[in-house]
Amino acid sequence: MGSNTVHLLVVDAHHGAAPLPAHSHKTEMRLAEHIRDGETISRSGVDALVSFVLSAQDVAEDFGVTEMLAFATSAIREAVNGEEVLEEVRQRTGVDLVVLSGDDEARLTFLAVRRWYGWSSGRLLVLDIGGGSLEIAAGSDEAPDVAVSLPLGAGRLTRAFLHRDPARPEDVKALRKHARAEIADVAGRIARAGEPRHVVATSKTFRSLARIAGAAPSSEGMFVRRLLSREDLRLWVPKLAAMTSRERAELPGVSSGRAPQLLAGAVVAEAAMDLLGIAALEIGPWALREGVILERLDRIDR
Repeated sequence: MGSNTVHLLVVDAHHGAAPLPAHSHKTEMRLAEHIRDGETISRSGVDALVSFVLSAQDVAEDFGVTEMLAFATSAIREAVNGEEVLEEVRQRTGVDLVVLSGDDEARLTFLAVRRWYGWSSGRLLVLDIGGGSLEIAAGSDEAPDVAVSLPLGAGRLTRAFLHRDPARPEDVKALRKHARAEIADVAGRIARAGEPRHVVATSKTFRSLARIAGAAPSSEGMFVRRLLSREDLRLWVPKLAAMTSRERAELPGVSSGRAPQLLAGAVVAEAAMDLLGIAALEIGPWALREGVILERLDRIDR
């Protein structure tokens, strides 16, 4: 249950093997947009969440799923009525949603990236831009030496700063200043963890940015190498700022649901790459969901 997308991923998984996707069932609910009265998830948001959980249970049953791992991220984590929402979901569906902390998100995403690229990738730096937060993690092992979560999600910043379509230059400038200040505050911690040998980004935001910069489409599979450079972002941020959401949705790899948030995501991505000294990064196919699955498999008795 993310801030943008709620997603059931059905996998064939057992200890010692890569989890193989068997089916994907998701919708762009944009749960964070159902937050009302400051930080309260609305009745319509709760009902939409329950409806998806019930549909996910039906899909899981059809595919013979034997175990379901249900987790939520920043939208529920930060809502003042988050506990009440969790209890209502539990009462109406029987599903017990586990709320991940921001550090957990960063740690589990890092685990997934490490398992995908292996030990030969050396010291890793991993970035992930979600709807509500930006996660950064770095380290040489399966657990990162440093993991941070910042309130710099693409959806959150779009709602906070970009109220016109297309965006006003002064609003983009204010967003850029805010993002750079937040990232600069933790850049020293990341740098002290050591220079990375391999930089990897996950999330739909980074995949979309890489795609419009010329990376291969998703139809070519997960084993194709996809790169995104800081120079790509430097060229694309002003272009995206000048576009309407509808025009962005016409770009390759950009859905109509994600188009309004792409500018904010691009501003955060450029700021992170600049302040962390990243000239280019690779788009990784595994992220938080795979990290949750892998950690669960590690706990199964062999």
